[in-house]
Amino acid sequence: MVLIYCGIDWAERAHDVALVDDTGALVAKRHITDDAAGYQLLLELLAEHGDTEETPIPVAIETSRGLLVAVLRTGKRQVFAINPMAAARYRDRHSVSRKKSDPGDALVLANILRTDMHAHRPLPDDSDLGRAIAVLARAQQDSLWNRQQLANQLRSLLREYYPSALQAFATWANGLCRPEARELLKVAPTSSRAAKLTRPQLQAALKRAGRKRGIEAEADRLHDVFRAEWAHQPPLIEDALGKQMLALLIQLEVACTATDNLAEAVEEAFPQHPDAEILLSFPGLGIQLAARILAEIGDDHTRFADARGLKAYAGSSPVTRASGKKSSITRRWVKNDRLNHVGYLWAFASLRASAGANAHYRRRREHGDWHAWAFASLRASAGANAHYRRRREHGDWHAAAQRNLFNRMIGQLYHCIQHPKLFDENTAFPAELTAAA
Repeated sequence: MVLIYCGIDWAERAHDVALVDDTGALVAKRHITDDAAGYQLLLELLAEHGDTEETPIPVAIETSRGLLVAVLRTGKRQVFAINPMAAARYRDRHSVSRKKSDPGDALVLANILRTDMHAHRPLPDDSDLGRAIAVLARAQQDSLWNRQQLANQLRSLLREYYPSALQAFATWANGLCRPEARELLKVAPTSSRAAKLTRPQLQAALKRAGRKRGIEAEADRLHDVFRAEWAHQPPLIEDALGKQMLALLIQLEVACTATDNLAEAVEEAFPQHPDAEILLSFPGLGIQLAARILAEIGDDHTRFADARGLKAYAGSSPVTRASGKKSSITRRWVKNDRLNHVGYLWAFASLRASAGANAHYRRRREHGDWHAWAFASLRASAGANAHYRRRREHGDWHAAAQRNLFNRMIGQLYHCIQHPKLFDENTAFPAELTAAA
């Protein structure tokens, strides 16, 4: 039986398709459009060369998203998303001139499967619910980053002409992203207008923003801040900067609304997933962080052969580089950046919820405590606390200690998902809890 491999060079409007047999001979090539007609033509081409539901032809393509990939993933077909940088290295095997063409790239992709399919990982067989949660969680994370970027821009602008606003909002968590801050900036876009606000006007603005308690006291504080002595820009310039600020404030309000709406969508969808209970049993994981972890690792339990593979994918396990008599151990640079980012948030949040994680961190940081603020959270819990302390004793800095704690906890998560069971503090950190006691 002749084996056939398919390579698709993806583009925005059209795609080039190449089919090769197990000897590397080109058996078919086609140029298809990026629409339903083109997708149907591709499926007919595959069927013509032996593609069936039981033995589908594997496909290599340089993207893991889009309608074309969704069409190819139906049934049992293996779809391999090849990194474009890896494909470029394979291209040099066939030509040293580094010439590039779309049909040639499709042929290279097909030959990658023919020669090295065992070295590449097919797209995971995640459920539709898992993939839907991934879309929502990633969108919420992107929206949150966009909101923070806009808030930083707004803060930078206010520093130029409106320092009283920054002083007034400094005591509020999330500062400029709070509804009260946005409402007050709409009412008084300049420092001069803020100084003219009366206490009843400030109270009304706080009520419109949804504040329920401490309105009078907060209005009195804001009144004193806005009426204090502040430097001012010339009136015309201050007014122009106020108009610029209002334009930026509109963008921030839209970003805040989008972030909140997506967070609600995640909170509605995530609890429906079968793995949600296991994820939420871990200390430091709420719905949003747990959904982001599920979005990156998926719900295909066969995706990672062991916990080491998941740790490497998350970038939490170190890399050993050895050459001759020299060797070095460093952190990973090639990793899933989203999952790695969540790992730091998870590790830090777990310090308040688990004594074992807390102790593990503190041991790693024992000889390098330049992050005094990290220790404030160590008093609150007992289980993950111990693991945290043990890592500190090895002299890890804050980031290294958190990365090590994340490495341990994501390994525990792999075990709990593979053998459906909830997180147990005594099982996860027995030595640390004993030491803490």
